[in-house]
Amino acid sequence: MRAVVDFVVRNWPLKVVAILLAVALYAGVVVSQSARTWPGRVPIEALNQPASVFILDALPEVTAIRYLAPVDAANRISSASFTASVDLGGIDPRSADGFVTVPVVVTATDPRVQVVDYAPQRIQVRVDPLVDATVPVEVDRGTLPDGLIATDPSVDPATVTVTGPRSQVTQVVSALARVRVQPAGLDVDQQVDLVPVDARGGEVAQVDLSPPTTRVRIGVSSQSTTRTLPVAPVLRGEPANGYEVTGTSTDPAVVTVHGDPATLSGLTSIPTKPVSIEGAKEDVVRKVALVPPDGVTLDLEVPVAVTAAIAPREGTRTISAGVVLDGASPDLTYALGTGSVLVTFGGPVAALDALDAGSFTVRVDVADLAPGSHVVSVVVDVPDGLTLISITPSRVAVEVIAPAPTPTPSPPPTAEPSLGP
Repeated sequence: MRAVVDFVVRNWPLKVVAILLAVALYAGVVVSQSARTWPGRVPIEALNQPASVFILDALPEVTAIRYLAPVDAANRISSASFTASVDLGGIDPRSADGFVTVPVVVTATDPRVQVVDYAPQRIQVRVDPLVDATVPVEVDRGTLPDGLIATDPSVDPATVTVTGPRSQVTQVVSALARVRVQPAGLDVDQQVDLVPVDARGGEVAQVDLSPPTTRVRIGVSSQSTTRTLPVAPVLRGEPANGYEVTGTSTDPAVVTVHGDPATLSGLTSIPTKPVSIEGAKEDVVRKVALVPPDGVTLDLEVPVAVTAAIAPREGTRTISAGVVLDGASPDLTYALGTGSVLVTFGGPVAALDALDAGSFTVRVDVADLAPGSHVVSVVVDVPDGLTLISITPSRVAVEVIAPAPTPTPSPPPTAEPSLGP
């Protein structure tokens, strides 16, 4: 027994080295005989990607995967046998801009398969922070079919929010809605998808629009002609009692309109929206819109200033009035050819309604008339606010009569002397 022990422990360091070398040689033989390379490709998946970080480029694929596996497991290797990933959890969203280098991890789904090598081991990932901006909506209506005209497009909403990587968002200048006007000449009223575009009109990728659509309205009509027509003010209501509209005017006085020739041929003017003059006692000035007929468009959509001139209503009144002597001498007698004349006044109706024969004087001046026959002009004292229209007759005959002379008494007869016998 002792001899056996001595044999085992004799030169034991050399024996240990020999054993380790044998194990290493065996392992190398095993590895060299069972290590295989799968020729397929495995996509790399990004794990723990921050919500505010965007990956600009597609991640590469892992190739040339070398692995160890039992024969039965090796015979079932496919693209589903491996997963490849990179961990982006350590990226700071506030400073993520440019490239970051991260290791690639490849694992086998079958625990009996051991991955020993693959390519690439590390990759560069181009990242960009997510931002947003507001851009206007623009409409591309294309080329109009021959014989048609169209109004300027209206959109709702007029602006949208663009979200995406900063390097892409900064390129977006507008959200474009592309519509086409049909040859039938139908109005456009539809929901249209929006496309983010840069300053050259090219589509910008990797960004989202919110909302992604807009409502586009375009009025379409047949080829129109142009006419210049006067503006027709429309008044509503009545002025105060005793007042009337003496005239109207507009600024501008004429407007240019477009429309179908058949429609425009029957127009003589373009009306305004109604202007109220109810109870007015002075001029009314208002700015209102025009109301063109259907199928007619205005060259300029501007308010029109309408002026309605308001003044007291004018009229005439004729009154019979007695003639009064002015400057008559108490020593003379006067005889008029007529005792009354017809006097016609003009002026505001309210003042005429208050007029009567006692509110004015009709007179003839006889102060300097000598006895005899005369024709004298009639003078009327006109009330304030009125004008004298006519006097009928305007001249009257006046007979001035002097008083009869007093007769001289005759002297008594003188007695004749008698003759005596």
